[in-house]
Amino acid sequence: MSQNKKMVEAITPINEDFTQWYTDICLKAELVDYSTVKGCVILRPYGYAIWENIMHLLDARFKATGHENVAMPLFIPESLLQKEKDHVEGFAPEVAWVTMGGSEPLEDRLCVRPTSQWCSVVRWEKTTRPFLRTREFWWQEGHTIHETAQEAIEETEQQLETYADFCENELNIPVLKGKKTDKEKFAGAEATYTIEA
Repeated sequence: MSQNKKMVEAITPINEDFTQWYTDICLKAELVDYSTVKGCVILRPYGYAIWENIMHLLDARFKATGHENVAMPLFIPESLLQKEKDHVEGFAPEVAWVTMGGSEPLEDRLCVRPTSQWCSVVRWEKTTRPFLRTREFWWQEGHTIHETAQEAIEETEQQLETYADFCENELNIPVLKGKKTDKEKFAGAEATYTIEA
């Protein structure tokens, strides 16, 4: 039996179990491998190259619209998160906490960032899938501050177009644009805009 035939036979048929087929493809294509920490993956060279290409191409689009990058800390004090209770409510069940620094208990426990800009973030997911949802995953998210609600809406709609155009014209993934339902919107948000593939 040829090596290629063995590899294909080791992939679950798509019509038998779509979720397992997807995972098998990610592993056999050498995009990811599992780490020793449950729910975490290693981005192998091909998988990381995809991330790098997306990051470079999309970041250039953001910068063309005047956006700048920042690097935020990995740890967020719980007391600081409590100031944004409505916003944090959506993360609470998935937050990973640091309670010790070396052998000393911390006065204020620290959240491992559940969101940020171009970096990895941590959310303690129950069900994980490579690239779709893992406990530590690579992430891009933008944050802005505006004087008026109208300015915020205009910025959001402009960036929604940037994401949609990138997905459709660089990744060849058709998307639908719109607002999430009240039930699905981000905790603490007045509205949440989305692209769905």
